[in-house]
Amino acid sequence: MSRAPRQEGAAIENDAQCGETLDTGTKIILDARALTRNLRFLRKTIGPGPVFSSVIKGNAYGHGIETFVPLAEACGVRHFSVFTADEALRAVGSRNEDSSVLIMGFIADEELAWAVEHGVAFNVFETGRLAAAIEAARRVGKPAKVHLEIETGMHRTGLEGAGLEEAVELMTANAEALDVEGVCTHLAGAESISNHVRIVGQLARFRELCGDLKARGIEPRLHHVASSAALLTYPESIMDMVRCGIAQYGFWPSTEVKMHHLLSHEADGRKARRDPLRRVLTWKSRIMGLKDVEPGHFIGYGTSFQATRRHRIAAVPTGYFTGFPRDLSNKGHMLVRGRRAVVVGRVNMSMTLIDVTHIPGVERGDEVVVIGTQGRSSITVASFSDMADVMNYEALVRLPSEIPREVVL
Repeated sequence: MSRAPRQEGAAIENDAQCGETLDTGTKIILDARALTRNLRFLRKTIGPGPVFSSVIKGNAYGHGIETFVPLAEACGVRHFSVFTADEALRAVGSRNEDSSVLIMGFIADEELAWAVEHGVAFNVFETGRLAAAIEAARRVGKPAKVHLEIETGMHRTGLEGAGLEEAVELMTANAEALDVEGVCTHLAGAESISNHVRIVGQLARFRELCGDLKARGIEPRLHHVASSAALLTYPESIMDMVRCGIAQYGFWPSTEVKMHHLLSHEADGRKARRDPLRRVLTWKSRIMGLKDVEPGHFIGYGTSFQATRRHRIAAVPTGYFTGFPRDLSNKGHMLVRGRRAVVVGRVNMSMTLIDVTHIPGVERGDEVVVIGTQGRSSITVASFSDMADVMNYEALVRLPSEIPREVVL
């Protein structure tokens, strides 16, 4: 873990040491005002007490860890949750010193000393990791910050039975080497009513186990189970901390969660309101070239699209390498001059062709919106992912880290 954090969008130096960033033809823009609005809504929902942990796994859901962390901090966020040690390294290299980082998933035993040294907390869901954490803490000479992850019914990771008992004994016997900062569990699908009975059972089991731990002298400061879906549908899941991912970026975990929020608002006798979440991310490219194609000719690779009339075709430097799915060949859309332009032919690795025959005055260099709003037209992540048969989450995290990110205020 001694390597320097990666700097997304870092300048490429040429022989003249100019330090300028070269234009890739596509970029992702993060809207600071949208994030501020989303966080205001979520904090109002959560209340003033609990810690808000911004989940930035999956390269901050495609928004870019190095760009998103300072933006979130500017909006008052001081706690970040990641999945891997590599993501934690990137977060540590981007954060202010007063921000905390929690690794919820994978960290190799040999990397635990780095986490301890930098004050990075990590989940403990098996006794082997706990023992390794104690050893790392003794080597570094400071306590390891750990969150005890307990099994409540998801059956993925988490201590239970004899393993939990052994973990309590280890923590009791090595109290000076550990800062048991939190206790947590993962809920098995709070975004769907089909999991309601299971979720309610998990919450009850979590409270029961926390009571048992307290009786054994294990009293962490932070109890946390709530994800975006849970905090919006199960108020009882909001404890000392919430782990908020998809909602902070302006997306509902599911249509069910959105409808639950809007209908419960109405049921309380309050006036129905517009969607309180705003998409933070906009994905833009530009037209790199134009070509007129006569009837009868095939466009692009293979024979998947044949011109039946005269077409004006625009080439866009965005393809499946940059996260635009090949599944959108001959059916996806992009926005040019406020109008929809359909994808024609197969999506290439680094290029996509769109039909701009019906759009007057299109020129090389014109802005193209892949996800976002242009004029009165919009392409949402939901519509984008539906056409490609992937979830919102999947469409977002597929956006490569190589695409430059920038913030607009």
